[in-house]
Amino acid sequence: MKKNTFSTSKTALKKTAKIFGNWHIVAVLLMLYDLAVFVGAYFLALWLRFDCHFSEIPNDYLAAWLKFSPIYAIISLFVFWKARLYQSIWRFASFIELERVAISTAILGLIHSVGITLLFKRMPITYYIIGIAIQFLLIIIIRFAYRFVLLERAKRGRALQKAMASRVMLIGAGVAGQMILRDLHGAKEVNDRVYCIIDDDSNKWGRFIDGVPVVGGRDDILLNVEKYRIEKIFLTIPSATAEQRRDILDICKETNCELKTTHCAYALASCDVTAKSMKDVAVEDLLGRDPIEVNMDEIYKFIAGKVIMVTGGGGSIGSELCRQIAKRNPKQLIVFDIYENNAHAIALELKDEFPELNLAVLIGSVRDSKRINQVFAKFKPDIVYHAAAHKHVPLMEDSPCESIKNNAIGTYKTAYAAMVNKCSRFVLISTDKAVNPTNIMGASKRICEMIIQSFDRKIRDGSTNDLLPISLHEENDNVYLDTQLPFAEFKTEFVAVRFGNVLGSNGSVVPRFKDQIAKGGPVTVTHPDIIRYFMTIPEAASLVLQAGTYADGGEIFVLDMGDPVHIDALARNLIRLSGLQPDVDIKISYTGLRAGEKLYEEKLMSEEGLKTTPNRLIHIGSPIPFDTDKFLNALKKLMAAAYEGEEEVIRSLVAEVVPTYRPYYEEN
Repeated sequence: MKKNTFSTSKTALKKTAKIFGNWHIVAVLLMLYDLAVFVGAYFLALWLRFDCHFSEIPNDYLAAWLKFSPIYAIISLFVFWKARLYQSIWRFASFIELERVAISTAILGLIHSVGITLLFKRMPITYYIIGIAIQFLLIIIIRFAYRFVLLERAKRGRALQKAMASRVMLIGAGVAGQMILRDLHGAKEVNDRVYCIIDDDSNKWGRFIDGVPVVGGRDDILLNVEKYRIEKIFLTIPSATAEQRRDILDICKETNCELKTTHCAYALASCDVTAKSMKDVAVEDLLGRDPIEVNMDEIYKFIAGKVIMVTGGGGSIGSELCRQIAKRNPKQLIVFDIYENNAHAIALELKDEFPELNLAVLIGSVRDSKRINQVFAKFKPDIVYHAAAHKHVPLMEDSPCESIKNNAIGTYKTAYAAMVNKCSRFVLISTDKAVNPTNIMGASKRICEMIIQSFDRKIRDGSTNDLLPISLHEENDNVYLDTQLPFAEFKTEFVAVRFGNVLGSNGSVVPRFKDQIAKGGPVTVTHPDIIRYFMTIPEAASLVLQAGTYADGGEIFVLDMGDPVHIDALARNLIRLSGLQPDVDIKISYTGLRAGEKLYEEKLMSEEGLKTTPNRLIHIGSPIPFDTDKFLNALKKLMAAAYEGEEEVIRSLVAEVVPTYRPYYEEN
């Protein structure tokens, strides 16, 4: 340890000596220069006084100069040393150094005038004046020459940087736009320069902000992109509505410019609005729909102090539910998932962000009756969010029995365990593919909706003994409903939440397109006319949580997701947002509809009506009447076929259970 310390100290001393040595050499050279100036300045003054003819200088003047020069040189060095003119870093010389040189030179001028006059001879007036002036100029020139050279180099560097800087157009001349503009002007690490500003306020047109012209409104974007050879467009209107942002971005994405935007909301005072804070335009910005607003106070009151369980808690929706629930102070959060990697990942994230959270992460399948009942019996969850499901349409077409076992039977078993263990609320995550399904996955989710409606009706009718025991077709699984338990003890409220595709979820179309673009294409779209409804993962989770607060039992909650999105347009937009051109840089290939895939999805069946909720973006679909007993009998046969692996008959049984199911091969 001592050896290392000594070595470090030795290195530091060497560096110090090197710095001191360099400074010492510069100081000595500067002193030698000053000596030449102190002596030569007054000789030049004498020479100029006599018309630059050395032979005409009187001997007594020349003799006085020669005798006084050594004395004056020593005095001058002393004065300059005391003024710290040999310790300054002239690379950073400023007005203070100039002031010191001026004062020192004035003092020396006085000393020279008095000294040479009293000791040797009175010299011509021009000698005193010109001599001190020449001395001052020569002293200043050498000291500030280095700084002038650096400034010139910096000026050339800035000119070069300006020439090489990316040409930026700002959209928005408000507070956020001005903050970005000033930040770009002062930022050294950002090589961007604003050439023009777009704003829809016509009063600003033709004016300048920090020297940058406001050239027009959104209709002038394309014209000025070409005029100013713009390479980047920054959208800096944080107060714009989603529809306004979409309309502006629809124009911008036709330019092949790199697009960035500020996602800072209205409170600019608490937001870091800088060039570095600008983000790439996300595909959500192109949806043209305001984010769903939920009443967090309602959710907090509903969740706080309760034991919450999320099945499929490691998936896209399930994990976001866990994040939002963890913020609402639950008594305990139970993450239940069959995939250990997903469960482990969300567990680490939650423990890091919420160290005080009472968290239980359990591995198991909703298809395992014993396991799911053991979990409910041990933890007694108050609320269950059932997100566990198989969701990929083409895969489920090839494995219909697995779709039924995991989605339908898994939901039945989980709902049964929730009811028996007196869970207060059960929220099913459903999908718009359950509406008039043409594929097994959508049909299985419709069966899930019918299951929770059946549970709700049986509880309300007091006929829970009619429900199927959850031990169907499983060896040594004998968990039955206790027929001696009064039906009044069963108070579970069963509801479903139905929404469309989720942006960024595992296996969804957006990550797929991004991967294909990154690889250079082609981007594969099944059909040029296919459309889908989209929402973000946080929106989906928020909807599920709020729906839970509105539940009264048996409802199917539906989100107003705005206008549907053409998948072909979505693919083209993603290509443009990557700074590339569709069908030029990245080819788009149409592969045809996959098995069970529809051109469009519906949010409600024609038989269903809509009821309003306190949230204008959340609606309740009126339940379609169906014979519950007939449904349960058909479900029993379907379960048996699924466990027996009878794929050749499974679709006909699904059609028997779900009257609205129309297999894609029948339509084609």
